[in-house]
Amino acid sequence: MLHVDPIFAATSTTSSYVAEAVSTTPPIAAGGEAIPPPFTIGRVLTETRLDSWLALGLVLAAGLYLYGVHRLRMRGDHWPVARTVFFLGPGLGGIALVTVSGLHAYDTALLSVHMVQHMMLSMVAPIFLALGAPMTLALRTLPQRPRKRLLAIVHSRIARVYSFPLVAFGIFVANPFVLYFTDLYRYTLEHAWAHELVHAHFILTGCVFFWPLLGLDPLPGRWPYPARALLMLLSVPFHTVLGLTIMQSTTLFGGDWYPSLNLGWADPWDDQVLAGGILWAGGEFVSVTMLAVLVVQWIKQSEREARRIDRELDRQEARERAAESAA
Repeated sequence: MLHVDPIFAATSTTSSYVAEAVSTTPPIAAGGEAIPPPFTIGRVLTETRLDSWLALGLVLAAGLYLYGVHRLRMRGDHWPVARTVFFLGPGLGGIALVTVSGLHAYDTALLSVHMVQHMMLSMVAPIFLALGAPMTLALRTLPQRPRKRLLAIVHSRIARVYSFPLVAFGIFVANPFVLYFTDLYRYTLEHAWAHELVHAHFILTGCVFFWPLLGLDPLPGRWPYPARALLMLLSVPFHTVLGLTIMQSTTLFGGDWYPSLNLGWADPWDDQVLAGGILWAGGEFVSVTMLAVLVVQWIKQSEREARRIDRELDRQEARERAAESAA
């Protein structure tokens, strides 16, 4: 007759329950979030969240911008529709696409998704935010005292230093190298607040770089168009070098973070190569787009200057004719 120790039986039963619970509990990533299921386009919609501070900031920015446009129209002033579309669409909408949609669920599980966020937050959305001219809108709608404060901030010494093209260029170029080639990137993967802070830093860095080059707002010390085009051309090789370095790296970014997730549907090495390719190709595409926008602005500015000179010549000619008639 088989004898079963009651203590051993109870222990075995409890262990089996614990093992079953552990096996059914999803692994945990940064910030206590569960490891996401295999990436699909459909999950970009199903994993959308609206409870982050960044989502609240986007809604607030959109509301203030639309309120400013409404005030201008109520008093009969014109505001270009294209500026509103740029600011709300590719600008704020681009930020929401990579931070509020389901992509956020994969930004600490796939380096390629994080790189898409990097491109959108630092190189795409800031361009269209600058083209939306929110500072000009604020100066035209704010009361006198807040308007003076805004002008004081824009013309302050700190703003002049950070908006100086060479300083902004250095910050814009150095940031990704400091992030990805130090332990800072691993730290952002382990701490959700640091990861969110990096997102905000990407946006601010992109705005500081692109606002003086492409923006329509009145900024002090803005360079002429040939110098701006040269600075944009100089930024192209850095993204190419960074993308190729990531693709050819023999070590994984983030150390053993991505292998420790044990994603059966994604290989960390292949994903890192894809991430480098996204940065390389995306950087060149955005640079070409920036140059195209800058050339269009340059042509329009030249046309406005030509019309101004023609009007001045016409006025001089009219004054000369009037003087001859009086003589």
